[in-house]
Amino acid sequence: MFQFISRSLPNLFTIGNLICGVSAITLNNEGFIREGALVIFLAAFLDLFDGRVARKLKVNSEFGVELDSLADIVSFGVAPALIFHTITAHSLFTQLAFILFPTMGALRLARFSAKPTVGHFIGIPITLAGLIVAGMEVFLYTNTWIVFILAVLMVSPIKVKKF
Repeated sequence: MFQFISRSLPNLFTIGNLICGVSAITLNNEGFIREGALVIFLAAFLDLFDGRVARKLKVNSEFGVELDSLADIVSFGVAPALIFHTITAHSLFTQLAFILFPTMGALRLARFSAKPTVGHFIGIPITLAGLIVAGMEVFLYTNTWIVFILAVLMVSPIKVKKF
């Protein structure tokens, strides 16, 4: 029983991250935009621990890695993009940023899954980008250029030290 719990614990953190992402989307759609943005911060807290718990318990798995990427695209790609879309005046440029943000996030996650790095990330992590976009809502600020630049930075070749 203990072995089952220890193998499942990291995935429970990841599922919590995913639930937060879906909840952020739902809250946004129901008009609770700030609450949706705040739930993205809870998702980041859970995301911080899933991999650490897996490594600590020595229960890393390919399934957990893939589940984490799927949860991350929802919580830090789609949910922040929808919040941005809700709070920003619509134009062709904002529509482009809205589409590019989760798309580049998915490409960044796929690249990391295909070619993991040790000690650093290539491109800024989707978690960081998603938190910045969610933070814009929390501080009642919106800037399409920031979202566009974050999308590009996620797939850029810059190295970012892992924390």
